[in-house]
Amino acid sequence: MTQPKPHLLKTGVLIIGAGVTGTGLARDLSLRGIPCILAERKDFNAGASGGNHGLLHSGARYVVSDPSAAVECQKENRLLKKLAPQCIEETGGLFVAVEGDDENYVADFAALCARLGIESQALEASEARDAEPALSEKIIAAFKVNDAAIDPFKLSLENISHARQHGAVFLPHSRAVQFDCRNHRVRTVLLTDIKTGRHTTIETDFVVNASGAWSGEVAALAGIRLRMVYSKGSLLVTQSRMAGQVINRLRRPTDGDILVPGGTVSILGTTSVRIESLTDYRPTVEEVDQIISEGALMIPALENTRFIRAYSGIRPLLDAPATDDDRSVSRGFALIDHAAEGVDNFATITGGKLTTYRLMAEKTADFICRRFGTPRPCRTQTEPLPVTSDGRWTEPGLAPRFWLKNRNPDDVILCECEMIPQSVVDSIVQSIRNQGARTDLKSIGLRSRIGKGPCQGAFCSARLTAYLYDQGLLDARHGIEDLKTFLDARWRGQKPLMWGGPLIQAELQEAMHCGLLGLELEEES
Repeated sequence: MTQPKPHLLKTGVLIIGAGVTGTGLARDLSLRGIPCILAERKDFNAGASGGNHGLLHSGARYVVSDPSAAVECQKENRLLKKLAPQCIEETGGLFVAVEGDDENYVADFAALCARLGIESQALEASEARDAEPALSEKIIAAFKVNDAAIDPFKLSLENISHARQHGAVFLPHSRAVQFDCRNHRVRTVLLTDIKTGRHTTIETDFVVNASGAWSGEVAALAGIRLRMVYSKGSLLVTQSRMAGQVINRLRRPTDGDILVPGGTVSILGTTSVRIESLTDYRPTVEEVDQIISEGALMIPALENTRFIRAYSGIRPLLDAPATDDDRSVSRGFALIDHAAEGVDNFATITGGKLTTYRLMAEKTADFICRRFGTPRPCRTQTEPLPVTSDGRWTEPGLAPRFWLKNRNPDDVILCECEMIPQSVVDSIVQSIRNQGARTDLKSIGLRSRIGKGPCQGAFCSARLTAYLYDQGLLDARHGIEDLKTFLDARWRGQKPLMWGGPLIQAELQEAMHCGLLGLELEEES
């Protein structure tokens, strides 16, 4: 039987990877009038962009370890607060030292910040505790900085939406599997839809590898060896919000030294663990113990609070030297022109921070314009990121406010923890269709708060699946398989937290999903 011919698309730039850098680049290029296609092997924010603590850095964390990255963070912090306020909660931040911390580091901190143009204000320990009552009585120094919390999911959705409004094409679930390279150029890239197996051939003038930790795999398709180091960072989510501001430990970066507000919860982290493979990364019990014990030195209540989830992200570090601590590797970014390796229209953008995503996109777009010989000014420096319906439902508290305002008795609540009604799910489903993605529990969860509350999907997962069946959006066994996949992802985040409340919750979920519904997985994933 002959195979069907691959679908053919033509574009100016193909971007591989739909994290914040890839989505930001798609917006930047489309605003400059350069046609582009954004391809992603899964859905958006599948890598580090979906596995971070959502901190909009002031730069103060890097004043000693990486001054260049510190300056970049400070500049982008100020810019993003003006241009994308809907994605940011201006919490402010504190750096606090506890008894036993390096007093020389404390003494030098303000001068180092000032030298780099980073705002900081010394506070008395009592002032810091007045502002944040959960802080330890053993605080010996504190500085106020302009950290903030940023929603990376809303950020990427807004970027995708604005890019699409200006002609960009988003291809989720499309994995790059083959490059056709001739005469020192990538002529076409073959994409495979991981859901249907359908092939799409992209004929393009330029290819940007924005695949994060997977950049080495994509570069290999062009015959290029890109040495990557993988540093896993694990984080914990508390059931309730522990502080109003970002709380940082006033010392060189290490484990468990950042607490970031995330709407109604707080996110505590992070670790830095070298791993060799991208096939399986998840938090360990040892990491959980380390994060909590270190975090409790700043916020003692962390020792007794309930944690509802643990998760990990992978930092893509490029060609790092041998070191005992990957935090010593620069947090700056690298834009690599692969012309030196024989491929003239191929580049990789990697490294960097969530805070510097826009700058990374700008520098990449500038490079492409120079290569095309058609300089065009960057507009993301001045043009605000529009508020769109695609990203609205990631905001904590918005769905219940919407439901309470409308008070429609037929608008049944599907997720009780986050108070998400059917009408919100309908809105999300329409957004998913507009983006060309597929409607399943995972795609809805990415674009909303469903499954992110204390029950971690125990109840809402079954309700949502039933509702999607009723709406004709799922058929046969597809919904059951989606439900298993969704619950397995939530279980991965609960497994390292098996004590107290989470253990009771896990036993309830096992009774419901395995005993009642027979949803055991064939093997642990």
